[in-house]
Amino acid sequence: MRNAHARHEPHLTDPLAAVRNLGILAHVDAGKTTLTERILYATGTTHKRGEVHDGTTVTDFDPQERDRGITIFAAAVSCAWDGHRINLIDTPGHVDFADEVERSLRVLDGAVAVFDAVAGVEPQSESVWRQADRHGVPRIAFVNKLDRAGADLDTAVASIRDRLHPAPLVVQLPIGAEDAFTGVVDLLDMQALTWGDTQDGMMRGPVPAELREEAGRRRRLLEEQVAELHAGALEEFCETSRLTEATLRTALRELTASGDGVVVLCGSAYHNRGIEPLLDAVVAWLPSPVDRPPVDGMHDGTAQQRPADPAAPLAALAFKVQATPTGRLTYLRVYSGTIEKGDTVWDPSAGRGERIGRILRVQADRHAPLERAAAGDIVAVVGLKSARAGTTLCAPDAPIVLEPPGSAEPVVSVAVEARRSTDTERLAQALARLTEEDPSLVVRTDTETGQTVLSGMGELHLEVAVEKLRREHRLEVNVGRPQVSHRETVGRGVRGLVYRHVKQDGGAGQFAHVVLDVEPLDVEAGFEFRSTVTGGRVPQEYIRAVEAGCRDALGEGPLGGHRVTGLRVTLTDGSTHVKDSSEQAFRTAGRFGLREALRSCAMVLLEPVAEVTVTVPDDALGTVLGDLAARRGRVTGSTTRTGTATVTATVPLAELFGYATRLRSRTQGRGTFTARPTGYAPAPAQAPAAR
Repeated sequence: MRNAHARHEPHLTDPLAAVRNLGILAHVDAGKTTLTERILYATGTTHKRGEVHDGTTVTDFDPQERDRGITIFAAAVSCAWDGHRINLIDTPGHVDFADEVERSLRVLDGAVAVFDAVAGVEPQSESVWRQADRHGVPRIAFVNKLDRAGADLDTAVASIRDRLHPAPLVVQLPIGAEDAFTGVVDLLDMQALTWGDTQDGMMRGPVPAELREEAGRRRRLLEEQVAELHAGALEEFCETSRLTEATLRTALRELTASGDGVVVLCGSAYHNRGIEPLLDAVVAWLPSPVDRPPVDGMHDGTAQQRPADPAAPLAALAFKVQATPTGRLTYLRVYSGTIEKGDTVWDPSAGRGERIGRILRVQADRHAPLERAAAGDIVAVVGLKSARAGTTLCAPDAPIVLEPPGSAEPVVSVAVEARRSTDTERLAQALARLTEEDPSLVVRTDTETGQTVLSGMGELHLEVAVEKLRREHRLEVNVGRPQVSHRETVGRGVRGLVYRHVKQDGGAGQFAHVVLDVEPLDVEAGFEFRSTVTGGRVPQEYIRAVEAGCRDALGEGPLGGHRVTGLRVTLTDGSTHVKDSSEQAFRTAGRFGLREALRSCAMVLLEPVAEVTVTVPDDALGTVLGDLAARRGRVTGSTTRTGTATVTATVPLAELFGYATRLRSRTQGRGTFTARPTGYAPAPAQAPAAR
């Protein structure tokens, strides 16, 4: 029988304390969407378990997601468990959609990181973990697929410790292994939790006799680990040589919030085993909005904060925009205050008010109307015209700007054109809508060829975007071959470059004199600007203008018009004119001065590279290594386990186009790979400098 308290709505004294805003994070195919589906079923939100392979899941509702069997777009759902409201976002696992994960993490209070019990920590698992680190999002871990051949909880936990470096605190012991996996021992209350093949519900019972000694040993190990990390637990442990269940639960919640430890649970989402304890863990150990620090923002250059309080001034962040047949949906995380249907809110970036037409509780592609949304809520609203992902909405009389989610630069581009000239305008409108929904897509016009160029985070990312043009916008388009986005950097700098900007055209003149030093930096450092001007020879406001001009010049380098990165510019001297100097004049001098300096530097062309992890049968290893070498790959590691070999290599991104097909053909369909962009490296002299 399914858990009786699953359908309860929040009844705690403080409604905010009964809210959990969390995301499901993982590598592709670790089981995120299946886990989300089982959570919805266990909480009584759905009455039938959907399957990814059947295309019947709630959160993978887009036709492309169902066709491809992967999550592409972050989907929000809501459910209730044990008197708590859980707002859950199922995020993509493929690296091409990492920006979708970034925007989701920006608005979450906690997360469940899902790991494959066979593979452990995979490349994208590591990437999303680091993203969560940057946002300070507390996490618990769920080791999934314990029913698979080769599954091993201890090995997966060791990979979490070794690759992610938190202190994993394992609170469960599996009962059975692989296809005999039937449940877990809860090491906190020392009970067995089991699930049958034909029953939906979880059954509690005593720990099996053959596992009592091992369960006791692991409980003792858990107590020792917690005592090492938590001062209060250490005090009790020193006095009594043990920890009570109450002390363990309190310490685990505090260690989760601080990030000093990560609670590890296990199960099999596909077979519906381990879901109820995971929901209990979400409620017990992940924070509510009131447990998180007040959100930080700015107004007129002054730092401000907004507490998670429905009575405080409104502060909300738009993190997703979606065009639907019935209107434009803007997804909001409300950090403070309350909004009601018909309210006028302020968009400080656009400098205009916006009217809230409708407020909706989101259930993937279905929506339920709400009269209001308060601090802690994640909702969608209808009626906003100018809001984009990253836009702050606030009270008109208490303006604030919240930090928007970060966005990575595109690394792959394709040229697109309408097959019929009469569709050119429609294509431009469709591309504008695509970039509005997905800010990691960039559209530009190539100045040399006049072509429209669509840029994104990878080959799959662009395939999905083009398919949306065809399916949703009914456009027939021609698409060019994918091209990587090169960069340029400084190999050898230049010192003392003098540039004078003097212009007299009958009216007020323009005068700016700057002296620049340019030197190389690490590519990952991007761009740095500093000034060593003394004696007030260049006023501070003009120095800022020079920096802005230098940043303008980074858009096109001298080798092929690619963006320039990895350099430091120092303003060492300059002079002004009493009447003709202005910020605009010094900005112009900074732009043209740096361009001239770069032409004098020794420049290096950079190409994007990716860390590739290839898993193949042992007998195909030699073939795969030879193919990677032919693609200019540099092998960085390899491991073998149970008849399979895993190779890690750094490969230029341009060499990976079409690699999936080649790998399948060379391994009779048994090989798989993942690629994660890791930055830029010098391109060989013969590498194409495609823009």
